[in-house]
Amino acid sequence: MASQDVLSQTTRLASSSALLQVLFRVATFGLNAFTLRYLSRELIGVVNVRLTLLYSTVVFLAREAFRRACLSGSTKRNWTKTINLLWLTVPLGVFWSIFLSLVWLHLLEVPDPSVVPHYQAGVVAFGLSAVIELLGEPFWVLAQAHLFVRLKVIAESLSVVSKCILTVILVVLYPQWGLYIFSLAQLLYVGVLVTCYVVYFVMFLGSPEATKKSFPVARMTALLPNFMEDETFVNLKEARLTWSFFKQSFLKQILTEGERYVMTFLNVLNFGDQGVYDIVNNLGSLVARFIFLPIEESFYVFFAKVLERGKHVKDQKQSDVAMAANVLELLLKLVLLIGLTITVFGYAYSQLALDIYGGSMLSSGTGPDLLRYYSLYVLFLAINGVTECFTFALMCKEEVDRYNFVMLALSFTFLCISYFLTHWHGSKGFVLANCFNMGIRIVHSIHYIYDYFKESTYRPLTGLLPSPFLVLAYVISGVITGFSEV
Repeated sequence: MASQDVLSQTTRLASSSALLQVLFRVATFGLNAFTLRYLSRELIGVVNVRLTLLYSTVVFLAREAFRRACLSGSTKRNWTKTINLLWLTVPLGVFWSIFLSLVWLHLLEVPDPSVVPHYQAGVVAFGLSAVIELLGEPFWVLAQAHLFVRLKVIAESLSVVSKCILTVILVVLYPQWGLYIFSLAQLLYVGVLVTCYVVYFVMFLGSPEATKKSFPVARMTALLPNFMEDETFVNLKEARLTWSFFKQSFLKQILTEGERYVMTFLNVLNFGDQGVYDIVNNLGSLVARFIFLPIEESFYVFFAKVLERGKHVKDQKQSDVAMAANVLELLLKLVLLIGLTITVFGYAYSQLALDIYGGSMLSSGTGPDLLRYYSLYVLFLAINGVTECFTFALMCKEEVDRYNFVMLALSFTFLCISYFLTHWHGSKGFVLANCFNMGIRIVHSIHYIYDYFKESTYRPLTGLLPSPFLVLAYVISGVITGFSEV
């Protein structure tokens, strides 16, 4: 596939993913606002922090490394071996689900059953949902590698809508069910998601469209594990790269969800405060995540396809280098502009936003200050997403391994800083620790990008340098909006 075609389809994928994130975040946003009127803060805290952390940890540890390794390089490969490798996510997910569910049930503080009923059932359901979602991993990677935009839009949209509808119905009719409500909704979500992918490929494989596109898989049985005589079960190069990414993904998960691990394992906040923190966190990241995350995921695929991993910039096709550098510079300008806008206006209108969303329960106390701190964190998220997606798309196995040591030290430092800042500054300490974490990761990625392009004529990092006029405009806007809130 030509580089220009890859860019065009990647842009479509990023746009569609952004729309999906809008749907998901708006749905979560509205769902939280709705359930606040019917359920306790403690119940929301257990679902959105404790149980969601279990689900996301199992899924991330079981599949993240496989996704990064299997989406690297060209789509022209031995897909039988790649699919075999992807099916290993299921037994790995079963292991993590059982192990972490036992930890959640027996080592962590159990909520008061009178306030948060059916905790044990919730843990089992969320652990099971992670395993069910992993059953669709080979289908997801095939779709992502071949840029099936419409499939992702339909599958994830139907899943989110189904989950929200069931949650609302059960909250209104059976609020006493407690965690049963969210357990059933979560199982429905992953069930619909996997079913959509399976049904699509059942209809697509063997069709005239698949033949026209020379799709590398001809029948559904080829999407199951296959043993080949006189050949290895998996591609050993992909397997080694997966192992490198796995060591990194373990550390990245700690950095990504660090505050939730600290809340869950160290009990620095009670379940009610965890609920408030999570609500503010969702509100603060509403705009940031539905834009930045799709950009990171989609353009990781773009950079991995256009440039060859581990290859020096002078040895790459120069037209592809020029395109990648130009795209990277434009992406940095875009996310910087968005991040600065959110930081300036979010700082001024945090209290108003919380008052509209959750009333005095959120707008009084530490809520507004927490959201102001989060507005600054959004700027770090914006820059890190783009710089890191380029870095991870180009790192060779040895560079990934070296970076793992950096992540190990950063993970330990982050957890320590989170713990002490929380004791000193309450829930706002989590946001400050995350800013520190993202700042270090940004510095590392910028250093890598600078070294990569230094022997070429391209300087994509100039996208991080706003014009003096833009800086002045934001300063004036910040002053005016600050006075307008007072």
